[in-house]
Amino acid sequence: MVNVTYDASGDLLWSANGQSGVYNLGNIAWTLASTALVWIMIPGVGFFYSGLLRRKNALSMIYLSMMCVAVVSFQWFFWGYSLAFSDGASPFIGDLKYFALRNTFEQPSAGGTNVPAIVYCVFQLMFAAITPMIAIGAVAERSRLGPLLVFVFVWSTIVYDAIACWTWNPKGWSAVLGGLDFAGGTPVHISSGSAGLAISLYLGKRRGYGTERLAYKPHNTTYVVLGTIFLWFGWFGFNGGSALGANLRGTMACIVTNLAASVGGLTWMFWDWRLERKWSVVGFCSGAIVGLVAITPGSGYVGPPAAVLFGFMAGTVCNFATQLKFIFKFDDTLDIFASHAIGGLVGNILTGLFAQASIAGLDGTVIPGGWLDHHWRQLGIQLADSMSGMSYSFVMTTIILWIMHYIPGLRLRCDEETEILGVDDAEMGEFAYDYVGLESEIPTRTEYNNNPGASVDLREPPQTISQETEGEKVHPA
Repeated sequence: MVNVTYDASGDLLWSANGQSGVYNLGNIAWTLASTALVWIMIPGVGFFYSGLLRRKNALSMIYLSMMCVAVVSFQWFFWGYSLAFSDGASPFIGDLKYFALRNTFEQPSAGGTNVPAIVYCVFQLMFAAITPMIAIGAVAERSRLGPLLVFVFVWSTIVYDAIACWTWNPKGWSAVLGGLDFAGGTPVHISSGSAGLAISLYLGKRRGYGTERLAYKPHNTTYVVLGTIFLWFGWFGFNGGSALGANLRGTMACIVTNLAASVGGLTWMFWDWRLERKWSVVGFCSGAIVGLVAITPGSGYVGPPAAVLFGFMAGTVCNFATQLKFIFKFDDTLDIFASHAIGGLVGNILTGLFAQASIAGLDGTVIPGGWLDHHWRQLGIQLADSMSGMSYSFVMTTIILWIMHYIPGLRLRCDEETEILGVDDAEMGEFAYDYVGLESEIPTRTEYNNNPGASVDLREPPQTISQETEGEKVHPA
């Protein structure tokens, strides 16, 4: 039975099962506000992805962002929160103690004593919801939408909940080992980026891969900028809110988050300028996001000087990592692996090098620090956590996809007609723009079979074609 009262200052006093404590309402308010900030990031991912694609597939990405919110919200209520944060957890995954959010209210959260469990639950829900959305960007332009409902539920249960447990649950093996991941370098970014690679390999190449057909420009750069705005804005709650309190550590997390994003954006833009002598807003937005990805694990552990390096290294390494898909011949449409898996790895490594006990101590947290504090084994711990998350997510995602492949009705890959027509029309019967498809002439299968290289999909307007033989680099999310 819940028993809560308030003291003269307005702080919340609770007692239950022989335990008692005090929660500052300012900490609760900041965490709830951060929850809303992280929520807005999820459609932000949808708009970012949508803008980078061809317009006949633009609406599907925005739809998928809202679908992830809905599916994961139910999954988190049903058993996701318990599997990730139960205090009866094994080193790998939790039990069902908090099934259907039973006994999840006034007790201290797994994240600390700053906020009650119910507040921490809804805050962490947003992390759980955005992660599969990042990953399923890899289905762009070539997947059926219905089976993704099942995929998101299963993937969140088997992959995300397990990695979140071992990273953030006090009983998780990485947490016990001393891994430092403030806001989701491994559970969110490495897991989603690795899953994105697995999805890309499973689905195979899009129709026209390796030809000028896929050398298109992003169809709506405004959507790309709008998505970046939502993401950058929400990331203050993503990282700053992970302090679970209105304190100096949360403030520092906000400062380094903004700084890393700024430097990452400038770095990527300058690297692109050297090739094309153009000031690319898509390049800037891509760099800002990888800067945000990299600073995520270190945001509560490093200071502003280190944040500059986080942004520069992410903008550089991830920019060049986008060429991996050309080297190894896989069709990662939105460069999710290069941005999130590689960006998260960069962030985890730099956290092992530059984490400071003094920064973590801004809210009373005690850590030995990283190499900057002469704690040499921290880098090894960070690498172990990163490689475990990357390999586990890739292998389990592949297994999930192939099991679904052989279950009637759950195969993800769409047919050729859907690719030609566009996922929006074929799977949804709706369009991002109501004039799309009204006067289009879709080539028939006979025309395509007779001369596939000459078939023309008039849903796509004439656009400038890049001179790159493999097709123009599509910037990441």
